[in-house]
Amino acid sequence: MIAHLRGSILEKHPNRIVIDVNGVGYDIFVPLSTFYGLGDAGAGIALRIHTHVREDAIVLYGFATLLEQELFERLIGVSGIGPKVALAVLSGIEPQDLIRAIERGDLARLTAIPGVGKKTSERIVLELKDRLPRTQTAAPAAGTSAPEARVLRDDVVSALVNLGYHRPLAEKAAEAAVTIVGSSSDASFERVLKQALREVAK
Repeated sequence: MIAHLRGSILEKHPNRIVIDVNGVGYDIFVPLSTFYGLGDAGAGIALRIHTHVREDAIVLYGFATLLEQELFERLIGVSGIGPKVALAVLSGIEPQDLIRAIERGDLARLTAIPGVGKKTSERIVLELKDRLPRTQTAAPAAGTSAPEARVLRDDVVSALVNLGYHRPLAEKAAEAAVTIVGSSSDASFERVLKQALREVAK
């Protein structure tokens, strides 16, 4: 089983990346919480890996921190939750916020995540409340400089739609995020997308 990979970023998308390790490209699914801290294509990267073996495929899931990996592995241990839903959960809420929501039994916060219904939220709280990791996670790295505000907005809308949000909600959240973060050199795609996810969770 692959447990760790170190190499350089060959391709980068909001839900998956390709890592070049000595000339071999590994296709890895990642949550947005990991994506936020990634550099640009060509940058060095090291990820913790969960290897998921199915009858028809071996799928790799990558995480920047031990906390993200532990939450993912606990989530897929909940009845009815597979890797795809677990990744959606980690993409829709920050790891520490997820822990707090589970501890408080905050079903409204959990059901605000695309792909997570009330029954799934109830199972997450019931099965994980006493099994939560206590590891602290480091703050994500700041993103790089941003393109024009309109292009940035459109990219964020596209990412939100791909994550399961309806386009009208995605457009409203992206507009608000661009306004809040601004169109300065600080307004990276990662920062604006992170703010947009906060907006859709309100």
